[in-house]
Amino acid sequence: MTFNTESRSSRTSTSSRTSTNTSTHTQYSTTRAATIVSTLVWWLRAWRATTTAVRAATLWTRDTVTPAGWAVVAASVVLLPVGVIFGWIELIAAGVTAVALLLLSLPFLMGGRSYSVDFSLGIERIVAGGEAIGTLTVTNESKKLELPGRVDVPIGTGLTDVYVPLLRAGQSHVEDVVVPAYVRGVIDVGPVTTVRTDPIGILRREVAWADVHRLYVHPVTVSIPSTSSGFVRDLEGNPTSQIVDSDISFHAIREYAHGDGQRNIHWKSTAKTGKLMVRQFEETRRSRLAIVLALRADEFGSDDEFEMAVSAVGSLAVRAIRDGRDIAVVGSQEIPEFAMATVRSIRSLSVLTQRTLLDELSAISSGPNMMPVEAVCALAAEVVPDISIAFVFCGSTMTPKRLQALTLGFAAGVAVVAVLCDPDDEPRYRNLAGTSVLTIGVLDDFRSLLARRAG
Repeated sequence: MTFNTESRSSRTSTSSRTSTNTSTHTQYSTTRAATIVSTLVWWLRAWRATTTAVRAATLWTRDTVTPAGWAVVAASVVLLPVGVIFGWIELIAAGVTAVALLLLSLPFLMGGRSYSVDFSLGIERIVAGGEAIGTLTVTNESKKLELPGRVDVPIGTGLTDVYVPLLRAGQSHVEDVVVPAYVRGVIDVGPVTTVRTDPIGILRREVAWADVHRLYVHPVTVSIPSTSSGFVRDLEGNPTSQIVDSDISFHAIREYAHGDGQRNIHWKSTAKTGKLMVRQFEETRRSRLAIVLALRADEFGSDDEFEMAVSAVGSLAVRAIRDGRDIAVVGSQEIPEFAMATVRSIRSLSVLTQRTLLDELSAISSGPNMMPVEAVCALAAEVVPDISIAFVFCGSTMTPKRLQALTLGFAAGVAVVAVLCDPDDEPRYRNLAGTSVLTIGVLDDFRSLLARRAG
């Protein structure tokens, strides 16, 4: 057998462009073995072409035939042959009707929609419990009439249908689309899809537009007393009372000891006492407010408790950002179940601005593969420096013993406040072995308790 391949390449150059065209010609000898090879090659090419065509037809059928259409197809494929075989007039009539419906629905898919679709969402952020209004504009860009159609607007996991009337050439149809934002979260709106279908809904043809709008549904927050005074300030007290040899805040003068720096010698006192005297300073540290949100699902009795905790976190963090405080908002990262015993991981939410913080709180969620809140507190104490007070937000399933253990995760001198979200309990304040516990039944209780303690 001989197998010869010739490859020929030609290049054509002009003053404006250069193009390269390459063509390959294959020749086979006429021996018997070569004939078998050429036959196999032909069958391989045919198989590839058939596979591609079948795949394309399958995708087109899946996207075109509706559930009602599959019922009509099944009726035409099953009822008509069975009726012919057994001579049942009723089945033959049903089968013929199904075939007729299929044939009549095909013309509705021919041609293309000359629609120009524009969808705009006036806002990108909204507080949970409201509604956002989007504007859908459909324009007929052709020079002929366009039959009525439908435009689908995906909203999160749902779908809104907008029916487009008969449009003359150049005519536009404008309609408002309501985006419900009743629950905190992140909602993707789009891509908008134009749908062409027959009156019965057997077949359909869709064209998707690329634009996707993201709507952040922020948690509900309340205005709480300033963190620079009142209850929070009283809990913090002085950041530190440690005496050091070098800092900014002057404290006292003591006798010189070996190893003290000469620049701290107080010469006037030295002249009066006849002994070297040096300055002492009070260590100053910039206090930081740590906010820890429990994310383990079993640390809350219900979804309402978790939503209340997220709203309380947002309220306190927004107040602290307005006051210009240094804050850190942390929660557990999701950890694979097989690594729960060996891996510890927390995430810090962005606190650059109120908007970035609320955006991240919109997307946060609880789950079973989260670290216990005690472990989150311990790791937060290691990675967040200069914590003076820590607020820990959790649910009604937290026992008094676990609430007391929250203080152990932080360094000595750090005031710990546990905010227990329990709709079935009355709002109150109590102290459990050094851990301050605020129990709130609704979000407004958090504001009133802080204001009451501040007063």
